[in-house]
Amino acid sequence: MSGVVESVPRPDRWGGTALSLPPVERMRWEVWALAWPVILAFMLDSVVGLASMLMVGRLGAEAVGAVGLATQIMFAVGAGVAAVGTGTVALVARYVGATDRGGAEQVLWQSVLLGVVVSFAISAPVIIFADPLMSVFQVKGATAEMGARYLRIVMLAQPFQAVWMMCASALRGAGDMRTPLWVGGITDVLAIFLNWVLIFGKFGFPALGVDGSAFAILIAFAVGCALIIWAMTARGMVLNLNWSGWRPDFGLCARIMRIGYPAALEQLIIQFGFIAYVALIARYGEKEIAAYFIGVRILALSFLPGFGFSAAAATLVGQGLGAGDKEFSRRAGWESTGLSVVLMSALGLVMFIFAWQIAGLFIDDPEVIGYTVAFMHALAAAQPLMGVDWTLTGALRGAGDSNFPLYASLAGFYGLRLVIAVLVWHFAGSIVIIWWSLLADYAVRATLKTWRFRTGRWQDVEV
Repeated sequence: MSGVVESVPRPDRWGGTALSLPPVERMRWEVWALAWPVILAFMLDSVVGLASMLMVGRLGAEAVGAVGLATQIMFAVGAGVAAVGTGTVALVARYVGATDRGGAEQVLWQSVLLGVVVSFAISAPVIIFADPLMSVFQVKGATAEMGARYLRIVMLAQPFQAVWMMCASALRGAGDMRTPLWVGGITDVLAIFLNWVLIFGKFGFPALGVDGSAFAILIAFAVGCALIIWAMTARGMVLNLNWSGWRPDFGLCARIMRIGYPAALEQLIIQFGFIAYVALIARYGEKEIAAYFIGVRILALSFLPGFGFSAAAATLVGQGLGAGDKEFSRRAGWESTGLSVVLMSALGLVMFIFAWQIAGLFIDDPEVIGYTVAFMHALAAAQPLMGVDWTLTGALRGAGDSNFPLYASLAGFYGLRLVIAVLVWHFAGSIVIIWWSLLADYAVRATLKTWRFRTGRWQDVEV
């Protein structure tokens, strides 16, 4: 097998000496080499979320709830842009596996154009209907007002975020994980600094509170967009933004969306499900909803290996299939999943043990801390299942098999988690039982996606 794999080219620099896909014996190191920059990049993103929540937390539970609820809406409506990124990774990886730079760069350009169009289409109605969207959560007063203002401001950042996301997705599909890392790192450091300046009013700026956090995100994404465009016009990059390819190619856009729309539909349906899920939690009270969003921010750190190994699996599976080597793609998927489970379990254990100490960093309300710790324990217990779920989702999407992850996620979330949450709320059960409903959700997702990857049907999906 190793002789076959070594004959498959995977260029790191077009026009230079082509490197080879690693033999099976070196697969684990190749997976790690692709995963760690993504893990670090998402870690920096999580640090931004943690730092902003720490700062917003000093404004009180209402401010935490406002930002958390607005962020939930952002995740829901951002599914369309994420869909373009999913299709971009799969197609770029295929073209790279086939050593077709022109095709890969055309995908990049069309993805940028498509991402900008989709982001404008998403942003406008959210900005207009921010107040009714916040009312879905049954919150009123200062929480609703702050959340609507925050939502309007951050939605202005969507076009900048779309350009950044499409460029980063294309580079990752081509195997360049480091450029998105350093550009994202600069953006994240800037976002943290601006949060501090604008929330609390430093260096002569007025103290804008929650609005300051939103403006910090807007400015940081605009800078990040400019940086990634500049980087992709530099010589020596694995892919370049070729200005001659700016014209729309509707056929290629359709291919990108054909691969990505199931991922968008999954995120859209799941995020609207989360809106219902969070609305149930909000009915318990402001302390419970604050605990939920603090817990999500904290546990985001333990999710990081899942993001990294999902990206590695998508890249290697797509490149292997593009090069005609199905066995390489299969091994890449399993190796990525194994490493993801080990690291996510370890981080989950650490956070489980130190849950009280970590929760206490975010807020000084003992009741909110208690709820947060209970939620953190449930999320920590689900980490191995999440590792399987996220990494195999990346592998399947890298192959262009985007429909099955949609079905599996809907079965887990709507078939179990949301049903359990509704029943618990209806019978006035403990909020802690709702926290633990996610374990059943991820058990279903992980089981179904493992079965799908074992069947090998993803190997023959047309992209």
